Amino acid sequence: MRRVIILGSTGSIGVQALDVIRSNPELFDVVGLIAGSNRAALDAQAAEFAVSDTGLGALEAEAMVRDIEADVVLNGITGSIGLGPTLATLEAGRTLALANKESLIVGGDLVRDAARPGQIVPVDSEHSAIAQALRSGTAGEVSRLVLTASGGPFRGRSRASMKDVTPREALAHPTWDMGLVVTTNSATLVNKGLEVIEAHLLFDVAYGDIEVTVHPQSLVHSMVEFSDGSTIAQASPPDMRLPISLGLDWPNRVSGVGTPIDWTTAHSWTFEPLDEQAFPAVGLAKQVGRAGGSFPAVFNAANEQAVAAFHAGRIGFLDIVDTVARVVEAHEMPSELVTRESLAESEEWARATADALIAVA
Repeated sequence: MRRVIILGSTGSIGVQALDVIRSNPELFDVVGLIAGSNRAALDAQAAEFAVSDTGLGALEAEAMVRDIEADVVLNGITGSIGLGPTLATLEAGRTLALANKESLIVGGDLVRDAARPGQIVPVDSEHSAIAQALRSGTAGEVSRLVLTASGGPFRGRSRASMKDVTPREALAHPTWDMGLVVTTNSATLVNKGLEVIEAHLLFDVAYGDIEVTVHPQSLVHSMVEFSDGSTIAQASPPDMRLPISLGLDWPNRVSGVGTPIDWTTAHSWTFEPLDEQAFPAVGLAKQVGRAGGSFPAVFNAANEQAVAAFHAGRIGFLDIVDTVARVVEAHEMPSELVTRESLAESEEWARATADALIAVA
């Protein structure tokens, strides 16, 4: 039985993780729960799963990870505030089931240097799919990683046609039910850009060998192309409980956690090239990833400010990525070694710079 700490237990990932655990009490024992601010929901979870160690916020999460014996920590916190708990988990020697992509993207080499081989298990559906497909060959046999994207609510639209889209339209994702920031990031494809950086950091594949293809059915979650020309894909109906269960019990599969594809009915799966003129976020993310250092932190922080401004009615939809690009262009890499403190300073600078640009937009 694996002892599990769940960070972000009242959010989408945390709730679905508890659903997996509820259905498999013989496999998992919840020993710690951290929520963002919803104390009432946290208390209800603690009562159901008989958990005595609970807390609110990232600082309490760091302390819990260090103080409580656990086998797996699921980091489902949203945003770069999850970096501290990610580093604490790795330093404590726990397996990290990583749903908080921002902590890896912002932390970069700080996170990779703290992790032993195999200690980080990805929970994003795309990276879980790649991790599964990579078991079909050796690292030396990998030619390319292919991340699939649903295309979001504006798939097929030109840049000009998206000038006046509303926050409500941006939140109308065709496949996934996510929070405000992640759903908006999926509409701009910033989320896919972040996932490209995450794939590079997780699997040590060059940016030139990571591609994005638009797959609106969201049944193929990502693919790996091998040197002999074979492509291995992981396919399943969109349900985050499957990658969550793998994160909790890797490399074992949890029986019955997902619903398989119904092969008795007809299916049409399509794959389309990414329109980089309409959706420049992926190309910008590759540029940021190659620059490394504090650039991914700046990219992420500026985007969070721009998304908030869009939903507050202060800027338009296209201004989100345009603002991020201007902040990235203005950024100068600090001369000192990257630390948690220097990353925090770069994030603070990025937020202030984004806010200044938004104020005059």
